[in-house]
Amino acid sequence: MKKASLFFLVTLCVQLLAFVVVAQNPIPKETSKSGVVQVMDAEAFAPKPIDTSVAPTIIAFGSCNKMALPQTMWQHVIANNPQLWIWLGDIIYADTTDTRALAAHYRRLKTTPDYKKMRSRTQIIGVYDDHDYGVNDGCKNHPMKKGAKKCLMDFLDVPMNSPVRKREGAYSSYTFGKGAQRIKFIVLDTRYFRDTLEKDTTRLRRYNPNMQGDILGEAQWRWLEKELRTSTANLNVLCSSIQIISDEHKHEKWGNFPNQRKKLLSLISSVQPKNLLIISGDRHMAEVSKMQLEGLPYPLYDFTSSGLTHIRSGNEEINRYRVGDMILKKNFGVLKITWNGDKPIVAMQVRGQMNELFQEIVVKY
Repeated sequence: MKKASLFFLVTLCVQLLAFVVVAQNPIPKETSKSGVVQVMDAEAFAPKPIDTSVAPTIIAFGSCNKMALPQTMWQHVIANNPQLWIWLGDIIYADTTDTRALAAHYRRLKTTPDYKKMRSRTQIIGVYDDHDYGVNDGCKNHPMKKGAKKCLMDFLDVPMNSPVRKREGAYSSYTFGKGAQRIKFIVLDTRYFRDTLEKDTTRLRRYNPNMQGDILGEAQWRWLEKELRTSTANLNVLCSSIQIISDEHKHEKWGNFPNQRKKLLSLISSVQPKNLLIISGDRHMAEVSKMQLEGLPYPLYDFTSSGLTHIRSGNEEINRYRVGDMILKKNFGVLKITWNGDKPIVAMQVRGQMNELFQEIVVKY
């Protein structure tokens, strides 16, 4: 074959591959007042497929990020050089059922300079919570939930042929690394299938316990059990937008569905996945909760980080499972992983502005 013909074929293949990538992840465009169509920030919207070949040693995560407030935390997140960022919901605070407006909020975050910088060097996974889902404390009855899921998938660069795109709900899992130092992340969707909450008219608490209601839905429950039972990882990270262990406060939590919380804890105790750690968001504060489950050979931790742009008001609340302090400052969470053979050592850090370290709790599995 002549060199010219070979060059032509190679060039054609490259062009076709580029066409497929762009077709699956089109770069957003906007029309100016003059009617001219302009391509938006191409770098900010370039597809970022997830590479699971290497297990991350520094993982950052957070929630509750109002786009109407200054986006000042990203430079401090970047200072930790995380290989993975995990969104635990309330990513943009769109609070809208208009999916076009929701997508516009996500685009605004994606083109924010410091977030764009983090995205260029850090892999990103995660899930929505109510304020991205479209309605405060939203559940399965939200009429635009499919649109909310699509907006999230586009924001997270989930490939169009991914199984997550094709099923109901935004739950997903990723196993990073090889051999004895694999880490699996199991990301739950606590909105799409969740039953309704009944408000407490006595105002002694925000909601009455829903004893019969479901959180995950049948399909997601089956998927979760399979993900736990088949995990080959020596560190499993269960990601929930709402707290699992802490159940005494009056806000959203797994404890609002007592039987669902019991079902989840019983599943963990029964399956006994290797070294499971929970991370959560939603609460506009940070804390670490710890409990000992019967039959589980290690303590179960729930590390909550919430409040990238704002925090809650009021005094410290009761949490009989809390270890360390309740942090009422804008914050993000960091997991620093080291290994002793196949046994992970996890440093759970709460950090904030100027990358200040507010608290560190080290767990040796």
